[in-house]
Amino acid sequence: MAQFSNLTPDLTELILSYLPIPTLLRASTVCKLWYHIVSSPNFSSSTNQIPWFFLYGLHNTSSRNNQSFAFDPLSNLWFCLPTGASPAPHLPNSSCFIGLDKFVLTTAPNFTYSRILKRTWRSTSPLRFSRINPLVGVFDHESRRVPRFVVVGGVRFIGNLVDIEDRLAVEIYDPDSDTWQICPPLPSDFRSGNSSQSLSSALFKGRFYVFGIYSCFVSSFDLIQHQWSDVLILRPPGVVFSFLIACQDRLILAGMCNTPVGLSFNLWKIDEKTMEFSSIGAMPRDLLYSLFDSDDDDKFASLKCVGLGNLIYVFNEDYHKKYPACVCEIVDESGGDDKCSWRRVPPLPSPVNKFHKVISFCSTISVHNILRGEEDFDQMQMRAD
Repeated sequence: MAQFSNLTPDLTELILSYLPIPTLLRASTVCKLWYHIVSSPNFSSSTNQIPWFFLYGLHNTSSRNNQSFAFDPLSNLWFCLPTGASPAPHLPNSSCFIGLDKFVLTTAPNFTYSRILKRTWRSTSPLRFSRINPLVGVFDHESRRVPRFVVVGGVRFIGNLVDIEDRLAVEIYDPDSDTWQICPPLPSDFRSGNSSQSLSSALFKGRFYVFGIYSCFVSSFDLIQHQWSDVLILRPPGVVFSFLIACQDRLILAGMCNTPVGLSFNLWKIDEKTMEFSSIGAMPRDLLYSLFDSDDDDKFASLKCVGLGNLIYVFNEDYHKKYPACVCEIVDESGGDDKCSWRRVPPLPSPVNKFHKVISFCSTISVHNILRGEEDFDQMQMRAD
């Protein structure tokens, strides 16, 4: 510590900026200077931009069995989230709970949201259409205290029956007036499957993309003009099911593919102007099969995929192997080519309950927000150590 005390504050900040978030939090307790540096809003850390993988397990009959986990790819550690960071105990239906970058939220009976790891839930004015299993995106939240949300699709209850025919209008939240703006609904091509159970989404360059996991229909909604693009089919040869993901400056299609040598999990880069695809690579076969406990093809239906930044997480939402996962890092190579590097994610910390529904998403984590307002993070560290 004596040697460190001889460093200038600028050099100390530079050294600290290379540490992963769990180490930064411990470093902030060493002395007042380090705490002041790390907790400053101006502290620039590359680790703040590396997305964590969040897994929320929900139990339909007993909220005591709910569990929430967060995986830090830099430290290669899982953290058990404290109770206060889990879904609100009053949730009437797990289909109303959604996670996305920096936020968790509910859509019914009211639209409420909370920042990642926060205890405080905020409510907006009511949605015109209270809905379950919708697609949700958040934008303009970096420069505003209150974010803008876009809600697409989902289903609603009418007389205690689920209405799957109504496509439901797109709604955009205006934080200035606390109102929801009604916009055109999903194109009619998506009528047979208009919820997050059969659709994936990606917010990319001012457009909200909706993609059919099995149908491979794709269309994008212009968040300024409030118009849908023409519906196209994006299906590389042999694709069984796939997910559309926004990764930094690219759109990625990730999915299970039926090849002459068997099933494989492949990645493709998508040109957002032409919607043409080019192969990036495939998950190693031994890694793919390590996510399952048998070779039956129907087992692969429980495979899910989420991503953010340059990381894509693939996991099995079935309990048999306690939700195993792997992660792919996409690296820019010289000449503009992309290369993917795969590795296993460590097992979830025990004990792991059996869940009725698993909700997963990626989110960046701010050290400043944790130190300035998250009294529960110490509990996360204690569970991970």
